[in-house]
Amino acid sequence: MKRSLFILFNIMLLSIFLVACAGTKNQEQVTGAGETDSEVQEKKADNSDEVDINNLDVPEDIKVEGVADHYHTGDKIKLTAVLDGETEQDHWHWYSRENPNEDWKAVEGQETKEFTGEAAVNGLELKVVLFNNDDKPSAQSASVKILINDHGQDEVSKLIYKGIFEDSQVKDRPLSDWEGDWQSIYPYLLSGDLDEVFEHKAESGDMTAEEYKDYYTVGYKTDLERIVIKNNSVTFFENGQEYTGKYESDGYEILTYEKGNRGVRFIFKLVDGTENMPKYIQFSDHGIFPADSYHFHLYWGDDREKLLEEVTHWPTYYPSNLDANGIVNELLAH
Repeated sequence: MKRSLFILFNIMLLSIFLVACAGTKNQEQVTGAGETDSEVQEKKADNSDEVDINNLDVPEDIKVEGVADHYHTGDKIKLTAVLDGETEQDHWHWYSRENPNEDWKAVEGQETKEFTGEAAVNGLELKVVLFNNDDKPSAQSASVKILINDHGQDEVSKLIYKGIFEDSQVKDRPLSDWEGDWQSIYPYLLSGDLDEVFEHKAESGDMTAEEYKDYYTVGYKTDLERIVIKNNSVTFFENGQEYTGKYESDGYEILTYEKGNRGVRFIFKLVDGTENMPKYIQFSDHGIFPADSYHFHLYWGDDREKLLEEVTHWPTYYPSNLDANGIVNELLAH
C-alpha cells in the first residue's frame, strides 16, 4: 500500500512539472529557428550595436548644443541633441573617439538626446546618432570636439588669476591676444540664463543669489552687444550699427583694488577710424603677459585716465560661438 502511494505521488509531481513547462512554452512562443519571443526581442534590441558608425550614409540633421569653447579638467559636460524637424523616434546613441584615426565607439549609458559626462581627455570627439524603429540610423550629427585648457593651473598661475603678482611679471601684450568674434553676456543675464551662476556663488559667497545678480547687472550692462577683432582692426556692433577703427598699443597700467588684489589694464589707442569709435580701449582678462584670451572685460572712452578709475562697470565678453550653456559652464569654472 505504501509503495502504491509513493508511486502515485511521484506521478502527480511529474504531471505538475510537465504542465508548467507547457504553460511556459505557450507564453514564450518559439520561432522556426528554435528561439523564443524574448530571445528575438533581445536580439532586435541589440541591432543598433551592429551598425558601422564610421561609414554612415544618413544626413547630418542633428545639432549638438551646449559645447563650451573649452573646459577645465573635471568640468561637467552637458550636451543636447536637437533634430532639425519633428520625429517620434527616441532611440539615441552617443559615440566617442580620442582621435580621427580611431573608430567611433558607443558611450555606455548615453542613450537619450541628453549627454552628460566629465572633461577628462583633451580633443575627445563626440557625435550622436538617431535610430528609427527598425534600429536603422536615420540622422546623425557632425562631430564636436571637447577641448581642455586648464590655463596653466600651477600655483603661480592661480595667484596671478587672483590678482597676486610682481610688477616684473607683467609684459606688454599685442592686440592679437584678443583677436576673434566676441559677444556680450549681458543679454544672458537679462534672460535669466545666468541665475544658476549666481546661485552657485551664493553657496560659498557673502551675498545672496539676488544680490549677486544685482551686482553683476551693474557690471555687465552695455548696449555694445558684439566685438570683432582682427589684426589691428576693432569693430563694434551696437544698436544695429557697426563701427570700425584701427588701434595700436599704448602700454599698460597696473591697478590696485580696494580688496588689495591687483589687475592690469592693457591699453590701445585709436589711430584711424570713424568718429563713433572711442579714442581708447582697455582690456582686463586676469592675464598679465602675452597669451590668447578666453574672455575679457572692456573699458572704452576718450579719457585714458578716467577709464582707469572705472571699477564697477565692466562689460564682459565671451566667444560668439558659445551658447547659454557654454557661457554658464565657463562662469561656473571661474
